[in-house]
Amino acid sequence: MSGSADRLPRLLALVPYLMSHPGAQVGEVAEVFGLSEKQLIDDLQLVWMCGLPGHTPGDLIDVSWDGGEIIIDNADTIARPLRLGIDEASALLVALRMLAAMPELAEAQGDALPRVVAKLERAAGEGAAAVSSQVAVDVDASPDALPRVREALTAKRRLSMRYYVPGRDEVTPREVDPMRLVMVDGRTYLEGWCYRAEAMRLFRLDRMLGVEVLDVRADPPAEAEPMDLTKGVFRPSPTDELVELEVTAAGRWVAEYYPCEEVTELGEGRLRVTLRARDQDFVLKLALRLGDTGRVVSPPAMAEHVREEAGRALALYSRQT
Repeated sequence: MSGSADRLPRLLALVPYLMSHPGAQVGEVAEVFGLSEKQLIDDLQLVWMCGLPGHTPGDLIDVSWDGGEIIIDNADTIARPLRLGIDEASALLVALRMLAAMPELAEAQGDALPRVVAKLERAAGEGAAAVSSQVAVDVDASPDALPRVREALTAKRRLSMRYYVPGRDEVTPREVDPMRLVMVDGRTYLEGWCYRAEAMRLFRLDRMLGVEVLDVRADPPAEAEPMDLTKGVFRPSPTDELVELEVTAAGRWVAEYYPCEEVTELGEGRLRVTLRARDQDFVLKLALRLGDTGRVVSPPAMAEHVREEAGRALALYSRQT
C-alpha cells in the first residue's frame, strides 16, 4: 500500500505497532507493512510531524531510525490499535467461516480456523458475532459429488462424470484430471483438465451427476495450469457477440458483476452497458433477471428474441393465475 488514500489508515496502524515493538528494525517493519524501506522512512518522517494540538516539541511524536532501529516515544494517545467496526468484523467472520467450509481445508486446518473465529468474535464483540451468525455458509455440492471429488484429489485419480451445461440445457460425459477445489462468488468449483474440451475447465459441484473415481492416475499435461480467477468465473471470448443493455440505478450491478467492454453513464443512475455474450440463452436469462430494471438495446434480433420470450413467460403466468 503506497497511495495517499491508504496512508492515513497505515499510519494509524504503524504507530501502535512500533509502540508494541520497541527497537524494531526498518527492514522488518517495511516487510510487515508491505512497503519498501524508502516508503517506510517517508511515513516515519510524516509521523515525526504529528501529535497533539499546540505543535510544540512536547506535543509531537518523537521518532528516530538511526542505524536502522526505530525508536518511538510520546505517542501514547494513539498507541491503542484500531478496532474493527461491526461491518468489517462481520465480513471477516463470514469469510473465515467460508474458508472453514472449503472441502480441501477440512482436514488440513484442524482446529486453527475455529480458534481464530472464536478469538475474533471475542475481540469484535457481540454485535459482529450476532450479525455474522445470521449468514449460513454452505458448500453447494451434490450429495455424492463432494466426497468423490475429495477422494480423487487425495488419491490423484481421474474422475468420470456427467455434467449439466445450462447454457445448452444438456448433460455431457466428461473425464477430468482434478487439480483443486476453489470457491468463487459463493460457489464451489472443481478445476481440472477436461479431456472432452482438451483444456482447463471449471465444474460446479452442484451440476455434477454420476461422479465416479476411476482407477486411472490423474496425469494432466504440462500446459495444464491453474486459472486466474481474480476477476471471476465468467470469461468472455473476443468472438462472442457484443450486446448493449440499458439499466436503471437498480440494475447497475450488471456492470460490477460481468466483464464489460464499455460502460456509459446516462444520468439519474442509469447506465448503458456493452458486454460480450456467449449465446442467446445467457442474454435472455440476464434480461429476465433484470426485469424492469434493464432492457436489451442491441443487436436488434437479440432484443426482439428477449421481448418474445418475456411475452411468452408473461402469458403462461397469466394463465396460471
